[in-house]
Amino acid sequence: MGKPKVVLGVSGGIAAYKACELLRRLTESGHDVRVVPTASALHFVGAATWSALSGHPVSTEVWSDVHEVPHVRIGQQADLVVVAPATADMLAKAAHGLADDLLTNTLLTARCPVVFAPAMHTEMWEHPATQENVATLRRRGAVVIEPAVGRLTGADSGKGRLPDPTEIFEVCRRVLARGATEPDLAGRHVVVSAGGTREPLDPVRFLGNRSSGKQGYALARTAAARGARVTLIAANTGLPDPAGVDVVPVGTAVQLREAVVKAAADADAVVMAAAVADFRPETYATGKIKKRDGQDPDPIVLVRNPDVLAEISAARPRPGQVIVGFAAETDDVLANGRTKLRRKGCDLLVVNEVGERKTFGSEQNEAVVFGADGSETSVPFGPKEALAETVWDLVAERLG
Repeated sequence: MGKPKVVLGVSGGIAAYKACELLRRLTESGHDVRVVPTASALHFVGAATWSALSGHPVSTEVWSDVHEVPHVRIGQQADLVVVAPATADMLAKAAHGLADDLLTNTLLTARCPVVFAPAMHTEMWEHPATQENVATLRRRGAVVIEPAVGRLTGADSGKGRLPDPTEIFEVCRRVLARGATEPDLAGRHVVVSAGGTREPLDPVRFLGNRSSGKQGYALARTAAARGARVTLIAANTGLPDPAGVDVVPVGTAVQLREAVVKAAADADAVVMAAAVADFRPETYATGKIKKRDGQDPDPIVLVRNPDVLAEISAARPRPGQVIVGFAAETDDVLANGRTKLRRKGCDLLVVNEVGERKTFGSEQNEAVVFGADGSETSVPFGPKEALAETVWDLVAERLG
């Protein structure tokens, strides 16, 4: 079996230079990449650069190498087409089926998964015409990654920045792994919590846990690759923002609750993968707690934090909403998981064994997913993205 064939379309935005890094990621990971720029893109990065990095000739015209019918063959032979950056003009042409150059012809002939990574000024992204074009493309099965928030051209900042090329590559890798499977979460809004909350004792100390956030981020990346609009509530992770995901940073359990409740109001599914502290200090010392010679420290009184999973499971702000919880256990794992499922009232509960060298901070995980309908799904030890795929499979079944 040959290398997967990827078409990298590049349209004419200042972020075109970032596509060079995406091309490098794709080629170094064993993909055969053909770059198809627009004429405007060549004002930012020249054809010689694309040819040298990809090992293939580069053209923008349907009239080049006519005997090979490139405007048909390139799209027909591709396993994936990714357009990065995708300008507002390119999204409009793709949505309306226009074909005035090699890239737009390729998009019309492609029968493989297609990923668009938009990049433009905030006003252009938010314009109703662009939003309707994005909705059209998503409805047809394309994966349109949400742009990042950050510095744009000149002094402007806002939503419209091209996501990090490494994260775009992760979306492409996941889409390729699913093959021709339709993005089954397209049109859905999902909320994922990740990381571990921290409850401050004083200005320099906190009560926390060992959660790295990697499982939650794997869930967010996988949902984006399956077409969902993703809101990620991130608690103290230090991880790079996944491409196509709206990230809401939080610190404490109370802050996480506020963010989850707000985001869940219009969500089709909520996956609570964060390790939320059960307790917090009753009082906060405004100055650093000092060690006094010959004196034992004052006891720290703890109070309960809100039970976010139980609260949203009971509230169900949207009909048909699917709620998924995570249970990190150290002993009697399965028995405790079944009890917690009944107590929390969620639809699915992912139960795994944790410890100082288990799960937290690791790239691998294993779990059993209990369903409120009595189902049990075992996920063997493996990459956290494999568990993420299983979770979304089960969620998609319940969303119908």
